[in-house]
Amino acid sequence: MGAYISRRLLLAVPVLLLITILNFMFIHLSPGDPVLMMLPPEMIERGQLPSEEQLAELRRRMGLDQPVPIQYVNWLKEIIRGNLGMSIKYRQPVSDLLATRIAPTVRLNAAALAVGLTIGLGVGILAAVKRYSLFDYISTVLAFVSLSVPNFFLGLVFIYVFALKLGWFPTSGMRTIGGSGGTLDLLRHLTLPALVIGLSSAASFVRYMRASLLEVLHLDFIQTARAKGASERAVVWLHGLRNALLPVITVVSLQLPTIIGGSVVVESLFNYPGMGSFAIEAVFAKDFPVIMAINLLTSILVLAANLLADIAYAVADPRIRYS
Repeated sequence: MGAYISRRLLLAVPVLLLITILNFMFIHLSPGDPVLMMLPPEMIERGQLPSEEQLAELRRRMGLDQPVPIQYVNWLKEIIRGNLGMSIKYRQPVSDLLATRIAPTVRLNAAALAVGLTIGLGVGILAAVKRYSLFDYISTVLAFVSLSVPNFFLGLVFIYVFALKLGWFPTSGMRTIGGSGGTLDLLRHLTLPALVIGLSSAASFVRYMRASLLEVLHLDFIQTARAKGASERAVVWLHGLRNALLPVITVVSLQLPTIIGGSVVVESLFNYPGMGSFAIEAVFAKDFPVIMAINLLTSILVLAANLLADIAYAVADPRIRYS
């Protein structure tokens, strides 16, 4: 297992390199001038723009006057040294700006994944055990509805119903302004965005868990366990579930990028101060260093999730060995 993990980590290096090259190229191909984005809006409205010489000097200071390949090599050198660069918009180190944004996003994605796994696996197991029952039909319909509804629309519905009408949860933010800022207040602000992201992933988990468990429950070793007098609960939980988890682990690893990507929309909708909403601000400002840093961190998280999924295979099924 140790050799396998080492090989995967070595393979992740060229993958990350290719991702950063594509991101850097696409960012520079997008329209807009980051130097003009730095200017106050009132200057642009009044037409009080700096001269071309002044703009050229600003581009030179920020290294934007060099060819794109040279800019990429310079950026990569700084990344290897552990320097994420300087934000064009805020004129602050990117690492300092992200330091306050990473924890909220990780907290939100972890909560969303917990919601998705709890609901998805639980409902999927019950739907498989109660095949063709009313519960099975209802869960199937709700899963398809959840898959069909976009996150931003579901978020607006949740805000209207649970925040504005019922008043159970706040409409936005991470903490109540002027409040105590305790754990309960943090959870109240986290609940709605986590539910919006988690319910979308739960729908996929329900369908895959149901199909996988139904397939396993009809295999010969399950029939043998029943013939030996094992209870139906033991057959499902001890024999069937562990083997049925392997396809679901793959789905979970594939859903993690979707969860992280969905947090961008949800964080903007709920004004949640995480990396997602920060990425939207950086895109509109064409803040190259911030966008590249967020893409790099997201890529690392996705690659790490895939590695953890492969390790989980061996934990769920002892027959799997990596040599």
